[in-house]
Amino acid sequence: MRRLALRQRMIRPLPIALLALLLVLAGCGRDEASTSGGSPAAASDARPEAEVSSSSSSSGSVSDPEVRIVKHAMGETKLAGTPKRIVSLYQGANDVSVALGIKPVGIVESWIQKPVYDYLKKDLGDVPQLGTEDQPNLEAVYELKPDVIFATKLRHEKIYDQLSKIAPTVMIDQVYDWKDTVRLFGETLNATDKTDALMAEWNKRVADFKAKMRDRLPIEATVANFRADHVRIYYNGYANDILKEVGFGQPASQRDQTVWGVQLTSKEAIPDLNADVIFRFDWEDENGGAEKMYGEWSKHPLWQTLDAVKNDQVYRVDDVAWNFAGGYLSALDMLDELSSFYP
Repeated sequence: MRRLALRQRMIRPLPIALLALLLVLAGCGRDEASTSGGSPAAASDARPEAEVSSSSSSSGSVSDPEVRIVKHAMGETKLAGTPKRIVSLYQGANDVSVALGIKPVGIVESWIQKPVYDYLKKDLGDVPQLGTEDQPNLEAVYELKPDVIFATKLRHEKIYDQLSKIAPTVMIDQVYDWKDTVRLFGETLNATDKTDALMAEWNKRVADFKAKMRDRLPIEATVANFRADHVRIYYNGYANDILKEVGFGQPASQRDQTVWGVQLTSKEAIPDLNADVIFRFDWEDENGGAEKMYGEWSKHPLWQTLDAVKNDQVYRVDDVAWNFAGGYLSALDMLDELSSFYP
């Protein structure tokens, strides 16, 4: 989803009974070959064999035409047939599921508009909840008997072994890498024809936007996030990747940065926001702290020196589409909003 410095909480430990069961099952059931940095992670089926459909069993040799090797951020996972019961442990996977017309058997809670983002409520509003993205309820995941689990290395690396003992688990690296999520869904679910179609539509939309913009591009953009106690400039992440793809640039001070971004706490740092355009989203608290912060900063004399301010090019954007969702459909929503700013 997004490349946010979210609070990192401890994953809730498995109940003792479930943990004991998983340990017993660690050496039997499905064979899932996985590697991460050279460290193997064994996995087994946590269900009785009678309850395992042919689509979820990964027994058999790799030469079997029904057995596939899926490469992902934690290594390689062997899958047999086409998984039907999927669990999504991050926002981008929730989004891509809907884009592909798939209803997961379990999902994690949204960051805002809880428990499901408004644009996904029609499709996912009645899907069982599995806790939060950074603290999934592993017992609830186990009880759903999934065929495959979609997760991210950023959030779930430490519980990869536990997840893999429940069901084959595949991961992308960063939550905001929505294109890798699309790829992983296609390869894991035998749906590359559908994911190829999604990406063809995306590429067409990008080409149409660039054609409309013509010589107006490149435009140097700052992606800013106002919070109650500080302001963030994002150098990298979901919104920045999309902006770069459709032809926007960044101010010289933000280019080629390897970190996610920077936190600003002093109004004296306002010039760091300077760009042709500022796209702003807020992380609001219950006291309206982010809006108050924006009001204070925007009244400061240094704010009036910014090029975007002088040219009336400061836009409040949809924080779900630009930051929280991290999926394919939200990327289309972000592109739609961009198009509305540049008719």
